[in-house]
Amino acid sequence: MKLTKKLFSLLIIALVLASCSSNNSSKETLKVFSWGEYIDKSVISDFENEYGVRVIYETFDSNESMYTKLSSGASYDVLVPSDYMIQRLIEEDLLQKIDLTKVPNVSNLMNTTINKEYDKNMEYSVPYFWGTVGILYNKETVNPQTVESKGWEIFKDTDYAGNIFFYDSERDAFMVALKALGYSVNTEDQKELEDAYNWLIELNQTMNPVFVDDSVIDSMVSGNKDIANIYSGDATYIMSENEEMAYYVPKEGSNVWQDAMVIPKNADNAELAHKWMNYMLEHDVALANTIEVGYSTPIQSVYDVVTGPGGDFEGYNSYLESNNPNDEEYKFNSKTKEIVSEYWTKVKGVK
Repeated sequence: MKLTKKLFSLLIIALVLASCSSNNSSKETLKVFSWGEYIDKSVISDFENEYGVRVIYETFDSNESMYTKLSSGASYDVLVPSDYMIQRLIEEDLLQKIDLTKVPNVSNLMNTTINKEYDKNMEYSVPYFWGTVGILYNKETVNPQTVESKGWEIFKDTDYAGNIFFYDSERDAFMVALKALGYSVNTEDQKELEDAYNWLIELNQTMNPVFVDDSVIDSMVSGNKDIANIYSGDATYIMSENEEMAYYVPKEGSNVWQDAMVIPKNADNAELAHKWMNYMLEHDVALANTIEVGYSTPIQSVYDVVTGPGGDFEGYNSYLESNNPNDEEYKFNSKTKEIVSEYWTKVKGVK
């Protein structure tokens, strides 16, 4: 049969696509499960090209949703959970130990990011990003001195009723309440947890807060509200887009958190997972990632560049270590989690 030029061109395209599909299916594959908007996407393609592999990159919106999917039997080679969740995964024997001889770039890590409480000997995890939770506010409409004097209690200042965003997160909500009351974020005391619950009930009844997820980022860039509790990396991005915004970590302290890369017990490709981890710790790769998303890097050389003279985050207090003695790492406790989860459901149901 004689082919027309158009049919011939379509045949060539189909053959090329089939060839590409065949090549992809035959390539070694790495499955990564991480937070949304947490990587410079060019890094993924660069890794694929350098190692001749295929990366399947999926995202989650909370540690709990990640845990649920993992518990259902889903298999990934690399996860990027937060500290307290890593503690839980270790305790439940869901992670495999990392061979640090295959991740030589750990030598690039800042001393303050290694051997944390949740993984004291860095046997199961390699740091990815870190930061704090603080108060983002519009300094044109909210007096900075008021924020600094009131601290977390600014969220109950009725002058700003109807004008605040509050994370729809039981962990972050109770952190704010517990710190406002002078308690530890890791308290197991029933009365202190109840006090925090009542603090949040009053907040919801008197302040009419809007409970939000990551949509708070674009909303604060647009200046839709005057005050929000927010992750430091998101604050960095927002302030870079809206110079009216400022960030403050109250003297009462905050949660100092860290997200890290881990390898699940059921990973199909632990060898490639080690290569991915090592790649993420390279200077240029970590630099691209931190500039793209605004979260604080664990790589010392990158931290020095972006916070130094002319650096992308020079002068951004949200990017820096707070060095507040009242800051705490959050720890997983199944008993208190159950209590807090029940309380948070009640808080959101009360007006």
